[in-house]
Amino acid sequence: MRQDGYSTLPNSDIARYFSSASLPSQQETLGQVVVEILRSGKILNRKTLCTRLLCRMEAAVSVEEEQHYQELVRLLFKNNA
Repeated sequence: MRQDGYSTLPNSDIARYFSSASLPSQQETLGQVVVEILRSGKILNRKTLCTRLLCRMEAAVSVEEEQHYQELVRLLFKNNA
């Protein structure tokens, strides 16, 4: 989703994705990632979210942090088959 109103991910999908995040820390992380994507001028969609989360997972400094990002990636693809 860009600030000019263009979105490749329907609002209902975005809302469902955010509501699936069970812990506040998951929602905070998703919010940070979304802000990073929008500030970089890229379109917010599943591909950019996944790419950004995978980059963060790769740079994780602990097993817990890596698992946190893995769970967020799982949420991204949950119920979308």
